[in-house]
Amino acid sequence: MDNHIKKILDDDTNGLLTYEYIANNMGTVDADLPALVDNMIMKDRTGQFVVSTARYLNAIDREKYAESIDLLVKAAIARDRDHVYLAYLASSLWGSDYKEHAAELSAKDDNFRRIYKRLYPVGI
Repeated sequence: MDNHIKKILDDDTNGLLTYEYIANNMGTVDADLPALVDNMIMKDRTGQFVVSTARYLNAIDREKYAESIDLLVKAAIARDRDHVYLAYLASSLWGSDYKEHAAELSAKDDNFRRIYKRLYPVGI
């Protein structure tokens, strides 16, 4: 990634430019992905593009991008306070039937457990 692109992405205000850069340059950004993910997490205050990026990387190659996906999911949990995007993330990462397997998924995946607790809190 050249300095001109870095400058543009440094000026990203909400994560959209970084998301578009990743999506439009997939296959050539692998070496820069850690820095791009850090930039995305820093810029996206609502979790919208963090979730979109995690979903996109998961669809491309879940295993190859596992570390980046994990960081993005953790950021999404922290940023999506209104739970607008977390349900889409859960469905994309763990399948549309994730609710049916919630106990099993919660036992083996801390990110799933944290998302599920936010989406389906236990009442007082």
